[in-house]
Amino acid sequence: MSIFEGKNKIVKVFNETRRGKKVTIIAGLNHNPQSTNELAKHLKQQCAAGGTVEGKSILIQGDKVKEISQKLLSMNYIVK
Repeated sequence: MSIFEGKNKIVKVFNETRRGKKVTIIAGLNHNPQSTNELAKHLKQQCAAGGTVEGKSILIQGDKVKEISQKLLSMNYIVK
């Protein structure tokens, strides 16, 4: 299965403040580490922002909830 086919997996997208800056978090991903890194790379390119993977969550710098939610919906993920 490709990471670009969410197959109706439920993920949560929300903002959090870390060290005084906004960070968008995508939680609830149950991919293997390689797929999570690939998805993070794709989302960072789409948002033109930096980011990282922490465990099974992806952190993207800035308030990008709307952009990331739209992209994940187009990839058949269910965004909460």
